[in-house]
Amino acid sequence: MSRGSLDGLRVIDLTTQLSGPYSTMVLSDLGADVIKVEPPDGDAVRQQGPYHSQDVTRAFGGYFQSINRNKRSLVVDLKTEAGRDVLLRLVETADVLVENFRVGVMERLGVPYERLSEVNPRLVYAALRGFGDPRTGESPYSTWPSYDVVAQAMGGLMGITGPDVDHPTKVGPGVGDVFPGIFTAVAVLAALRHAERTGEGQFVDVSMYDSVVALCERIIYQHSYTGVVPKPQGNGNPQFCPFDLFPAADGFVTIAAPRDHQWDLLCRLIGRPELSADERYATNTARVRHAQDVRNLLSEWTRSRTVTQILDVLGGHVAVGPVHDAADLFHDQHVAARNMIVEMEHPGVPQPLAVVGRPMKFTRTPGPAPQRAPFLGEHGDEVLTSLGYTAAQISELHRVGAVGTQRDGGVESGRVTVG
Repeated sequence: MSRGSLDGLRVIDLTTQLSGPYSTMVLSDLGADVIKVEPPDGDAVRQQGPYHSQDVTRAFGGYFQSINRNKRSLVVDLKTEAGRDVLLRLVETADVLVENFRVGVMERLGVPYERLSEVNPRLVYAALRGFGDPRTGESPYSTWPSYDVVAQAMGGLMGITGPDVDHPTKVGPGVGDVFPGIFTAVAVLAALRHAERTGEGQFVDVSMYDSVVALCERIIYQHSYTGVVPKPQGNGNPQFCPFDLFPAADGFVTIAAPRDHQWDLLCRLIGRPELSADERYATNTARVRHAQDVRNLLSEWTRSRTVTQILDVLGGHVAVGPVHDAADLFHDQHVAARNMIVEMEHPGVPQPLAVVGRPMKFTRTPGPAPQRAPFLGEHGDEVLTSLGYTAAQISELHRVGAVGTQRDGGVESGRVTVG
């Protein structure tokens, strides 16, 4: 299989938690050599689980496995001079560095962007922070810590999500982390294109707050154009109808038929052709004004049928889909056909375990087969050797604690032993 479109690209990954590792995982999925540089105690996510009941090693849990596939791990203590020297030598060989520390951390460690860019002027340095970096626009919140829930709240997403105005609701998945991670990967690729043309690297800055504002794009133009402050509207849409969730006899389905010819077809399919001629429902504008009536009419039809029966009537004609849970995804034919659930080896577990697959598909550069996440420091000596360190120098780096490798189930004198 092709190594992917980014084969030959070296990425230094200094990230932790979800947003940064997700970004570098996207790059590794595309074939980049991602070297995850971890502190001596590792990325905190390693120990956050969940663990399989048969996992006797507990080197990492499902969370870490899901967002750190196809990466190599090198332990470096950046609080030591020798550790910083390792990073500088690594930067000399790299195309990209990604970090998601709070503002000022890299400066306090003595390895800010400015120093690293002197070592490698072609370096694309990406910073993913809660509120951005002062280099591109200083936020009054720049020193504040942030998590997904904070980004969702401040960026406007919770303000339009929920059953009603009194119950703003966080979106289930960590979009306040994942979406900025995707933006970071896109920004890195754009900066790499510039570096290829000019030989100039640059500082790339992505904010979790900014990213969620971008995700909520419609509320900005709605407020600017109309003066309205959009609020939560349950599962509906303020501009389209029908565009909602409907009860079935054994679950729920979503139906979207906002265009008038789609509405006309939907009415005929459910045996109510007269509704499309009713002036209250004939146009999308009219249906939006009578949205609750439309919900009631469609719910009356869906409620008396199973999900399967509804899909048999509407599937392939109008936009319709069942509400899946995780178990449903494991049995859905589309998910299987598109390889959106993949199995990988998990240390300490006798059988492979599943994580989400890659949504990006390529005909010529499909990318590497997914490989499990690394043990802490698993590739340390391998990476150091590639940087020109001798065996004696590597031993000295281990002795002084500048680099390290996993100890339990794992490492003696820099040699990884799984089991």
